[in-house]
Amino acid sequence: MTTAPELAATAGQKQLARALHSEVDEKHGVEFDPSGSRLPSPPPSHRLTPQADALEEATVAAASPASLASPPPEPLQRWNESRTTILRYCFTLYAFTVMGMNDGAVGALLPYIESYYDVSYTVISCVFLASFAGYLFAALANNHIHHRFGQFGVAILGSFGRLAGYLPMMFHPPFPVLPVIMIFPGLGNGVEDSGWNAWVGNMENANELLGFLHGAYGLGATISPLIATAMVTKASLPWYTFYYLMVGLSGLGIALGAMAFWGATGQIHRESHKSTTGQQRTTTRRVLREPITWLMAIFLLGYVGVEVSLGGWITTFMLNDRHAENFAAGLSVTGFWLGITVGRLVLGFVTGRIGEKLAITVYLLSSIGLQLLYWLVPSFIASAIFVSFLGVFLGPLFPAAVVAATKLLPHDFHVSAIGFAAAFGSGGGALFPFAVGAIAQSKGVEVLQPIVVAILGFILITWCFLPGGYKRGGLENAKENHESIGNDVVVAYRWVTSKRTAVKTPLSLPTSVNTASPAEMATISS
Repeated sequence: MTTAPELAATAGQKQLARALHSEVDEKHGVEFDPSGSRLPSPPPSHRLTPQADALEEATVAAASPASLASPPPEPLQRWNESRTTILRYCFTLYAFTVMGMNDGAVGALLPYIESYYDVSYTVISCVFLASFAGYLFAALANNHIHHRFGQFGVAILGSFGRLAGYLPMMFHPPFPVLPVIMIFPGLGNGVEDSGWNAWVGNMENANELLGFLHGAYGLGATISPLIATAMVTKASLPWYTFYYLMVGLSGLGIALGAMAFWGATGQIHRESHKSTTGQQRTTTRRVLREPITWLMAIFLLGYVGVEVSLGGWITTFMLNDRHAENFAAGLSVTGFWLGITVGRLVLGFVTGRIGEKLAITVYLLSSIGLQLLYWLVPSFIASAIFVSFLGVFLGPLFPAAVVAATKLLPHDFHVSAIGFAAAFGSGGGALFPFAVGAIAQSKGVEVLQPIVVAILGFILITWCFLPGGYKRGGLENAKENHESIGNDVVVAYRWVTSKRTAVKTPLSLPTSVNTASPAEMATISS
């Protein structure tokens, strides 16, 4: 028998239900009978509008505890959502093309710079080491530049840094001055490298967009050796003539950057990247406490070191060890950078479909195999083919690593952490080529090959420490579950240990059974 309090409670619950859905029910024509029960809804064809359906779903979702506890994430920015965004993305493509031209031309011009100044491998390698200083400063200053000047400051400082280095190069200064002025292009490239990677890495379809962005870098690195080599070998122009072109492109970059990012001030950046802890900004010190930041920085340091070491010393290796013609040796550099470009444009679509961790593992294993063939097959034609395909599998590593970082790090860490990792990692493009040149002075330029194999093996091991497993969506799950670095390695070790134990256990049983007494045998049988 129902008591009066129970009846009152039931009536109160029905009244509350009607209150929650009153607005939706009025729009849908839903009615209640005298007992408080909801009458059946009319057929879908009799419902008022599709907007009313959406309103009801939104109202129910808003009333659910889950939606109150975890608000939906903000939609990702699309590269074509406005004319301004399209213009800005196109400018980043232009900036990366100029950066690629800078890095690609060094390898083609290096033998001629060495001959012009009459210096050794070790001394000429100081050019690479100077760029590292610029990249290192960019890594440390990236967060401050964004918060103070915004993306406008990144665009202007990047082009201005390159211009400050190329202008003195036009006048071929004494060699001691050359490494000093190369700091400025390193600074400019480092600032834009970090800033645009962080920005595009947070967009919708980041794998594909970063593939095009780094493909633009590869395009610049592909055409610049052709231009530089043709100037020197075909037109008989001195090596520094190439930097006349680079001055013009850098000056144009300042104008285009100012036009594209005019309204992207530091205040805009600060408002859109507030710290999750309630602080005014995410500090570099706080970002550097995050292990993922350092894992990505070390991975990119090794990767860019391999990329620029190969691109910087291929011409010298082909001339000295494969005995190629001057123009043919320059074309082999073009083949390598063309492979980089194709890999970034094509494999970027594959990476997003199989997952970043598995994709990079496969690409690195393929790169190690091709590098061994490039090293061990003593033929110029074979070496040129192998190094071109090596570029294809090396190409997508950088953009895929940036996307992986965005999936593992908090949103307010993205600009600072990815910027630091990209700029610090790009310093590998200065540090490792310098090391190759210093060792090549006494051992010969053939030391390039085992050094590259060793670095590829090291960054493969480093990549295995990334959490999330090898299935698609694993990185997102690792972020939600707060998995630590090295979790996959620990799981793999335990799995191998358990398999070894399972294999050993049956093998030890016959020995113990043979030595058991008849009574023990009977016990075992039972």
